[in-house]
Order: sequence, then C-alpha cells, then structure tokens
Amino acid sequence: MKIVTKSHLLISCLLTITMAGFGQQPVPHYTTDAEKRDLSNYQFNRSILTDPPAEEVRTMAEWEEVEFLVVTWEPNFPNILRQIVAAAVEECKVIITTQNESSVASYLTSNGVDLTNVTFMDENWDTLWIRDYGGNTVYTNDVGERALVDWIYNRPRPNDDIIPSAHSNLEGIPIYITNSGTNDLVNTGGNFMSDGLGNAFASELILEENEPGNPYGVSAKTEEQIDDIMQAYMGIDNYIKMTPLPFDVINHIDMHMKLLDEETLLVAEYPQGVADGPQIEANIDYILQNFQSPFGTPYKIKRIPSPPSVGGNYPDNGGSYRNYANAIFVNKTILIPLYRPEVDAPAIAKWEEMMPGYNIVGIDVDNPDENLISLVGAIHCITHTIGVSDPLWIVHQPIAQADSGATVAVDAMIKHNSGIASATMYWREEGTSDFSQTSMTLESDSNWTTDFSIPSSTTSIEYYIEATANSGKTLTRPIVAPEGYWTIDVRTLGINDSSENNIVGPYPNPTSDTVLFSFKSISKTINITITNVLGQQLNSFTLDVASENTIEISMEAYADGVLFVNFEGSFGKVTKKIIKK
Repeated sequence: MKIVTKSHLLISCLLTITMAGFGQQPVPHYTTDAEKRDLSNYQFNRSILTDPPAEEVRTMAEWEEVEFLVVTWEPNFPNILRQIVAAAVEECKVIITTQNESSVASYLTSNGVDLTNVTFMDENWDTLWIRDYGGNTVYTNDVGERALVDWIYNRPRPNDDIIPSAHSNLEGIPIYITNSGTNDLVNTGGNFMSDGLGNAFASELILEENEPGNPYGVSAKTEEQIDDIMQAYMGIDNYIKMTPLPFDVINHIDMHMKLLDEETLLVAEYPQGVADGPQIEANIDYILQNFQSPFGTPYKIKRIPSPPSVGGNYPDNGGSYRNYANAIFVNKTILIPLYRPEVDAPAIAKWEEMMPGYNIVGIDVDNPDENLISLVGAIHCITHTIGVSDPLWIVHQPIAQADSGATVAVDAMIKHNSGIASATMYWREEGTSDFSQTSMTLESDSNWTTDFSIPSSTTSIEYYIEATANSGKTLTRPIVAPEGYWTIDVRTLGINDSSENNIVGPYPNPTSDTVLFSFKSISKTINITITNVLGQQLNSFTLDVASENTIEISMEAYADGVLFVNFEGSFGKVTKKIIKK
C-alpha cells in the first residue's frame, strides 16, 4: 500500500473557506448559503489517483480498540474540546489539528490536562466537524495491515478535505481515497456506521450525493455502483440505507442513532407524532422487517428520549436537534452530549444501564458560551478515531437467557495477526465477587468455544471473554471487563416449556456430509435458515413438521467451520450449532 496526498481545490474556494475557518464565527455543520454559491466552482484535481486496496479489507466498528482520537481545535469551543481531550488522554493518544500549538497547549496545561499523549498537527483547517471529513480505519484480512479510507467530503471545505492525508503522513498510515475514475465517491462520516462485520448503516443521502446532476461534479452512480465502491474500499457487504428525516437538515444518522454492538441499535425517541419521531420509527421498522443482525437474529432496539428546549420546542417548531445518541467510544470511555441537568440525569442512567463498566463522560453542548448543538452537531460530530495497529478482534453474541442446569455453548470468533494462544470464559454467579475460569478450545479457523454448565439455581450468571494472542497481547470483550460484563438470565423451566428441548440434534456433530434433526411436540410449519459465524445466510427452506418429524440436511456444499441452523416457528426461535469438517 502507498501513502498519497489529496490535491487542493480551486484557489478561490480555498481563500473563501479558509477565512471562514479562522473568522470570529464558527462554520455550522450544514452547508451555508455562501458555500452553496461556491459549490458550482468546486472542482477536484484527479492528477493523483488512488486505486482500491489490493486485498480484502474490514472496516472497524466504533467500539473496537482505538490508538488515536483526532480533533480539530476550533477556538470558539475550548471548554468542550478540553473536556474531550482530558477524557481521551486517559484512554489513547490524541491528535489535535491547530496552527496555534503554543496557545492550545498552554490552555490545556493550565486546566490540568496532561499532554504526554497529545500530538499537535500544524495544518490549515476549515471547521471542527472532523467526523465527516476524517479518515476511516480499515484492516486487510480482518486484523492485518491498518489503513485509512478517505471519501470526497460533501462540503466545499478544501482544508478539511485533506486532513486524512495529513494524519496519514503524520503517523505513516497508508491511505486510500475515493477520488479516481468512477470511484469518485462523495460521502460523510456522520452518515456512516459500521459493525465491523461488513454491515453498515446510512441515510439515503449517500444516494443523493452521487446521483445524476449532483453538485460535486462526480460521476453519476447507481445504488449498486455505490455499494461496489464501499465493498472494494471498506469491505462493506451489506449497506443499509434509510429514508432521510424531515427535520434533520444534514441527514446524518449519528444525529439520531448509534450502534452499541453488533446487534443493538440506540435511537432517539420523540413524543408520539413529534418532529422526526414517526420517520425514525418507520426506519427502525424497515430494518427489523428486512434485515437481521450478523448473528441471524432481530436487532435489539434501545431508546433514549430526545430533550426539547427549555421552552419545550423540538426541531419541528424551532428547537435545536438535541439527542443523546451522538456519542463516541474511546476504548473504556464513552463521551455523550449533555444539555441541562433535569433532562440529562435519566439519559446518563440509561447509558450506564446499557453499557455497564464504561466510564460515561457527559459534556455540555447547549450553553450560551459554547452552544455547539445550535450548529447542528454534538460530540460524535467533532471527534473521530483511528484504530490500533494490531487489533485483537473478539466477536461474540451474548447469551441472554438459559435454563437452570442446562449446558450452553459459548462461542466467539477471535483473531489477531500473530494468531491466538488461548481464550478463556470468566464467569460468576450474580452477587459473588470472584470470577471462575473456563478454558475455551479452538474448533476451527478462528472459532473458539466451550460448553458451559449453568449452575442449578435461579441466580443470573455474569461473564466475559478474554483472549491472548501469540504476541502476548491480551484483551477482553467487553473491553471494560471485569468491571463490565454480560449477564445470562437464568430461568427454571419445565422440559415441555423449553423449545430447545423439542428440537433434538444435530447428529452426528461434527460432520462432513449430513446432519439429522428430530422434533418433539411441534406440529406446525418451521422456517429453517443456515448461516455462518458472520451471520451470512447460506440457505433457507420451510419444513411441515406435521407430515415429517425428522429432517436430514446435507452439509457437503458448505465450507468447513462453524455453521448455525436456525429454526423459527410459533414456538419462537431455536439455534443449533454444527461443526463442518
């Protein structure tokens, strides 16, 4: 891979926007009227071209381990930025873009911020909205070489548009830019969210920005062509696009939604019929009706009410676009926006409930001195991250419920570029202080497992997974363990009440050709799907159990490794694991 630098744009546009960036008033998140006038002259110099990565890549999820938090120092928001930097330096390195290093350094130091982990990057800039123009971290072969991917920024702000190349040069990180030929993709970071497994979310703004007659001068693209570019540059296989919200003037999904993990969506909630509430709910319904999580299960939806102004106004009647979803993961810390104590307290409590063990840091973005939210943006909008150079990647679907005395399979996909030396499940009964250890074994490829026997009690089980790479690097999932962990709700059920016990099999397991399942006390139609560990559907069919109470499934067409057979019917959903060898 090679490091390239994006060319500057027209000098007239450069001078106009640079003056805005260093003027008295900060540039808002949305495109200003002056910028709309400049947009007709916004041209891209394609003398330096960047081809897609030669190898397959994976875009990291926001909750994965990060090495750098990056911000642009806008002098109008020193207190907000200071709080972000103060929290981040405890978790990672921080890169601050500024041409006034001595002044910013003095301000931070005088306010008690340790600069040991801070690097100042002396570059021109236009705005502080670095989420939109910052580079996105990808890895070759899931956990291999780290690189940045930079889209064409959807604002006529030329200095901002080259910041990813400056980060690339500063840290020696390869970069790929979607600026060549028909790969000239316009996109924005606030309208992108990835789960690290090839699934990503956006609003349909991405289609509008690249449609025929777009104002950016880039080639017209169909949705399929856009998807192909995102797959080639970022490894996105499933690009989910939702209807834009009527009162979100920038149409960025991070203003109302956030992925908390591979199967959980946090969304902003409004009173019934108010502002963008109806369209948000319609979009969530669209997701639930048409897509599944990478684990082949419905997405879990969490909600936090969006606060109105002091006078009770929402975005549909003049209120700013306040929400608590515009947050960022910085390793073991989550930075969230705050507005005023009486509405913030329940939101903070909800974040602490959803993300146990994380350090939840709230930052006021709605005060007279630094009213960031009035410019249509919050914490996620003014921050970005760069992932670590040697990720230890752990993917696991938490076990929500289990029967007392049952044996459950605890599975995880674990990868590191040096290989994995060991994996361990740590568990304890709720109310106890010490965790017990259960070793996991490598089944195939990168899939680790253990059969865990639930104690014969009704006490919930708290657990987490730890992995050690051959290099010696150790990491847990959740990353905050043991302070944070998953909880298995242990129930006592009669044998006839458990659907799991009514589907017997698979047999034999492991298998190289066929497996057999049989059914007890089930007399209706069952929908059966077969998925791999990434949740990709490999096959689906329907079985009428009333006429056939056994089924034999051929495995010959599937690659070796762990597969899941999902049974769904009036009884609910049951998943069985198969090891194909």
